[in-house]
Amino acid sequence: MKKIAMGFSPFSTLVVLVLSLCLLPICSLAGRPEQPKKLIFGRNGEFKILQVADMHFVDGKSTPCLDVLSRQVAHCSDLNTSAFIHRMILAEKPNLIVFTGDNIFGVEATDAAQSMNAAFAPAISSNIPWAAVLGNHDQESTLSRAGVMKHIVGMKNTLARVNPSDVEFIDGFGNYNLEVGGVGGSGFENKSVLNLYFLDSGDHSTVPSIDGFGWIKASQQYWFQRTSKQLRRTYLNKPQRQKGPAPGLAFFHIPLPEFANFDSSNFTGIRMERTKSASINSGFFTTMVQAGDVKAVFTGHDHLNDFCGKLDGIQLCYAGGFGYHAYGKAGWSRRARVVVASLEKLEKGGWGGVKSIKTWKRLDDAHLTSIDGEVLWSKRTPGKVSLQFP
Repeated sequence: MKKIAMGFSPFSTLVVLVLSLCLLPICSLAGRPEQPKKLIFGRNGEFKILQVADMHFVDGKSTPCLDVLSRQVAHCSDLNTSAFIHRMILAEKPNLIVFTGDNIFGVEATDAAQSMNAAFAPAISSNIPWAAVLGNHDQESTLSRAGVMKHIVGMKNTLARVNPSDVEFIDGFGNYNLEVGGVGGSGFENKSVLNLYFLDSGDHSTVPSIDGFGWIKASQQYWFQRTSKQLRRTYLNKPQRQKGPAPGLAFFHIPLPEFANFDSSNFTGIRMERTKSASINSGFFTTMVQAGDVKAVFTGHDHLNDFCGKLDGIQLCYAGGFGYHAYGKAGWSRRARVVVASLEKLEKGGWGGVKSIKTWKRLDDAHLTSIDGEVLWSKRTPGKVSLQFP
């Protein structure tokens, strides 16, 4: 893989620290949030997503790093997490940043709102649209689960929503979808060619007889089925009638039980811990298979897993641990996942629908090293390919 040289080390004193602290007031926490930006593909026919999993942000400079090398301990804190986000934004220039839960480590955060303001500050200061879902730790501070999501929705540049406005009841907080239009000025600009689903996978079981983590409930699956069906119908009809559904990507925190089906023979990446999913299978994987549009799922939760594996036509992907106050493994770099959807170039010029979805990961080392590039889905032949990184 090609290594990318950056001008500073993740454990050095960084200018981004000052920038992040200065830019905290830009969060729009009072009144109506600004009108959200419309998501469209770039002029190069690509739409790039940066996935940030498990920041576990607490209180900034006073919060120590966990599971780092002894020489890194003295000058390592939450601010290294902020610096990593900033480096990734500069290196990848994503069209959308997605935070997949455990954004703060609530049990240690003295003020949930302040911790979230600091955690999301690098994304907000970049002026790039961003979205978020909740993990199992976000609500353990001074705000309820509903309160955390409402605070996120009120922040600047976020596309996150508390829940769908047209649903009378749905479990959890942070169930919503985003549509990505084609290239501006093309016939697909106002037609969603890539659909993004965000769901609340819960925190812990609320059923006394069932132990363990939460899961995606029947009400959420019904919303997903209905939304997927509507989006498929729209895509297959005029204008720009298509022959098959637009691809979809799903983002949530706690991995599905099906993530446990993989070993080193059938995934790309690393598994260093067991899959810590709910103790029951709610059937959401089957629901997605039946819908037919979701091509990949992206989760966090298990920090020492960063693999993608394909099952029944859907890629199941971990991001790997991002945050420095989250558990990890000393010497094993924190990491982020990048996902890029590319449009088909039409014979007569212009752009069509999505032709492929690829991914790679970046390590928070001196070079922001890129690893494990692969094609997750293609209209033609999916599989591992040699990718050229920026």
